[in-house]
Amino acid sequence: MPLHPTSIRPRLATAALLTAAALVAAGATPLAAGAAPAPAAPALAAPDIPVASVKAHLTQLQSIATANGGNRAHGRPGYKASLDYVKGKLDAAGFTTSVKQFTSGGRTGYNLVADWPGGDTNQVVMAGAHLDSVTAGPGINDNGSGSAAILEAALTVSRTQFKPAKHLRFAWWGAEELGMVGSRNYVNSLSVTDRSRIDGYLNFDMVGSPNPGYFVYDDDPALEQVFKDYYGGLGVPTEIETEGDGRSDHAPFKSAGIPVGGLFSGADYRKTAAQAQKWGGTAGKAFDACYHSACDTSANIDTTALDRNSDAIAYALWELAQ
Repeated sequence: MPLHPTSIRPRLATAALLTAAALVAAGATPLAAGAAPAPAAPALAAPDIPVASVKAHLTQLQSIATANGGNRAHGRPGYKASLDYVKGKLDAAGFTTSVKQFTSGGRTGYNLVADWPGGDTNQVVMAGAHLDSVTAGPGINDNGSGSAAILEAALTVSRTQFKPAKHLRFAWWGAEELGMVGSRNYVNSLSVTDRSRIDGYLNFDMVGSPNPGYFVYDDDPALEQVFKDYYGGLGVPTEIETEGDGRSDHAPFKSAGIPVGGLFSGADYRKTAAQAQKWGGTAGKAFDACYHSACDTSANIDTTALDRNSDAIAYALWELAQ
């Protein structure tokens, strides 16, 4: 396992002092001068995220779209049904969930935020994905893939009863397709103090493209390095993501001074010959030829990319939260 990344904010020294003070207050005997400290407990390795479970969520989102006019768009019944599905899973797993309502384009939208109990709420590690589709189709890669991947990561937190040092928060945004409306509404609702408590926000918008690339957001260096470490361990080369900066839900967080990072498997840009050589797939074809189209169905997913990116999400959460 690669070395743990340094803290996103300079809090390590403060944390060490607080820990020492807590030990003294509890009656622990300080180490004698020159005595060797007890070895630190090893960090828990991130568990595997079962891709079959992620795909099962995508099947449910497809069924929801099919039953609701073929989409899961903002202000449409398919979006609210998608949100209810995700919330039900999280509630059953022991998360504290909240639904925040907003209005855009004369229609009601919703954000879903889920907090895992425990961890230092002054140091929040947050993962998010937009849950809405365009009106033209069911939006299974864009962005059922990111939504399903972080949902299964959250359920794995519950299943393993992970007890991170930092506080974990997950979010599913509404109306991203209208210009990051939901995530901007959330960030704007935060006080300056609440913003300062978010150590990092990780965004996952399209992680299962059928002709995939492996792109890492070029934003906060520490967050970027975590994903590079993961893919380096797999022997899979990555590229810096340049297509979507400012086009997805990390943008409002970045504008507010919150460190951001994330993964992306490609949209309507075409894969080059060099990219096809290192990643496989078809040169000259879009990473996702069904981008924003009716054919963005459950058949529009590359299982290997979805599997790798889902595991990368878990790796980042376990590394950063410990």
